[in-house]
Amino acid sequence: MEIITKSPEETYNLGVRLGEQLMPGDIIVLNGDLGAGKTQLTKGIAEGLGVADYITSPTFTIVNEYEGRLPLYHFDVYRIEDIYEMNEIGFEEYLFGNGVCVIEWGDMVRELLPYDVIDIYISKVDEVTRRIDIKGGDRLTFGRELKPDGR
Repeated sequence: MEIITKSPEETYNLGVRLGEQLMPGDIIVLNGDLGAGKTQLTKGIAEGLGVADYITSPTFTIVNEYEGRLPLYHFDVYRIEDIYEMNEIGFEEYLFGNGVCVIEWGDMVRELLPYDVIDIYISKVDEVTRRIDIKGGDRLTFGRELKPDGR
């Protein structure tokens, strides 16, 4: 599924719609260049999950945990040097727990992931427009057109 968003707000709103539909054990793998909108999308996912906390990228901590309708485990694996470092933080317990995992730069740890993840690739079209390709998560539905108010 390919979705075009025309502003950071639309990218956020797509995340809200996604977060509202996620279930325990869902794993979102986010990939895209720096500044593509991975954290913006994650902020929307968090809102859709009912997380009230301010969401920041866990660039130096690897994982941030948030409470909402479901726990949200937000990973940023950009700075890991060896994928097996993930075992040291109990990565498998997060993956196979009752929360939702969002993994920025997820292709870097692909071999540690199960097969049934939701892959999201974000590409910059221009300064504000993004092409978002979603693979997996066949149960997810999105409207044909995203409106700035997210409805």
